[in-house]
Amino acid sequence: MRATANGIEICYEVFGEPDGRPLLLVMGLGMQMIGWDEDFIGMLVDRGHQVVRFDNRDVGLSTHLAQEPDLMAALSGDRSSVAYTLDDMADDTAGLIEALGWDSAHVVGASMGGMIVQALAIRHPGRVRTLTSIMSTTGPDVGQPTEAATAALFAPPAPDRDAAAQRAVETWRVIGSPGFAMDTDRVARVARESYDRGYDPAGTGRQLVAIITADDRTEGLREVAVPALVIHGEDDPLVTPPGGAATADAIPGAKLLTFPGMGHDLPRELWPEIVDAITELTGRETAG
Repeated sequence: MRATANGIEICYEVFGEPDGRPLLLVMGLGMQMIGWDEDFIGMLVDRGHQVVRFDNRDVGLSTHLAQEPDLMAALSGDRSSVAYTLDDMADDTAGLIEALGWDSAHVVGASMGGMIVQALAIRHPGRVRTLTSIMSTTGPDVGQPTEAATAALFAPPAPDRDAAAQRAVETWRVIGSPGFAMDTDRVARVARESYDRGYDPAGTGRQLVAIITADDRTEGLREVAVPALVIHGEDDPLVTPPGGAATADAIPGAKLLTFPGMGHDLPRELWPEIVDAITELTGRETAG
């Protein structure tokens, strides 16, 4: 399905019944909505949610822009290649919530998606019922990546479909969870499906420029007044644990839930505890 929001087209999917608690999943850098596993979504549906996942701008089947990103310039403080900001992506998300016919939603964001839902709660507080920020941070200067994770992030684009699948496996070996076995077949399958749906390395670059040039959100997060949950891996090399701690410290009353052995992904073994924590949060808002 498609919706027009904030001047762009957004591709999305809905899971669960209309009377479920509205929950929006926001994915991270360069990842399409199929990065949210349908079994994980099914667990959320079983716990009483109607779940929507969607492609952010510049990935998958949503609108792609054309401006060429300049990562090195952005890292040096030059904003000339900034095509849009994380605030723009938060406005996209607010527009999607409206287009879905929801007055507000429980929002869950992973990595860059966590940054987007933080900005959403700051800019559009009336659209957010609860906020869950997973493996994310308050700004580009907090929770900085390790050298190995940075190298994986800046690897050159894969030249074809099979290379994209191999590159994904190699990347997740670096940034994934050292305490849990990686499902290499799933990683490769999602990478191939993503390649077929809309492979756009420049789009990922534009998203990365938005992250690099983002303002720190700490002061804005201090004004967030909805129930909040922060989830982070204790072994995350891409957004290191200080990012999660800073997010929880900034949001009044936020709960910080960390997992040993978890890196920059969501190991299947942790899904039950993560879903329980999200459900407890959304239920708390409903009961309140």
